Amino acid sequence: METAYFGRRYMLSASHRLHSEALSDDANRATFGKCNNPHGHGHNYVIEVLVGGPVDAETGMVMNMATLDGVVQTSILQRFDHTNLNFDPLFVNRVPTTENLCREVYSVLKFVLPTVKLEHVRVEETENNFFQFYGE
Repeated sequence: METAYFGRRYMLSASHRLHSEALSDDANRATFGKCNNPHGHGHNYVIEVLVGGPVDAETGMVMNMATLDGVVQTSILQRFDHTNLNFDPLFVNRVPTTENLCREVYSVLKFVLPTVKLEHVRVEETENNFFQFYGE
């Protein structure tokens, strides 16, 4: 079976504080620097989703763009946009680093995307920092 790929970009704004209960206050400051600010800080994240599968003979598409948009809107954007990631149940016992955000976005989407394989998720935190997750 031949596989084609379709990717789409989404934007969301969220805040977080990088802080681990397993570390002392001094170790948290040393590890996370200014990202350990008790008041948190925010990012305008760009989330890229890449799916793969066969090209449908009738539609000529791997996946309908509107379908992917709907799934990402309801399962990712509505959940994380304009929130503090520290208060999301996925991060109660996990530091909400962008690496972990990327993993969680992948995990959520993996189970809700119909008929295609989720190849990877890429999260751009700043113009210089991005993270990718390909699953396990």
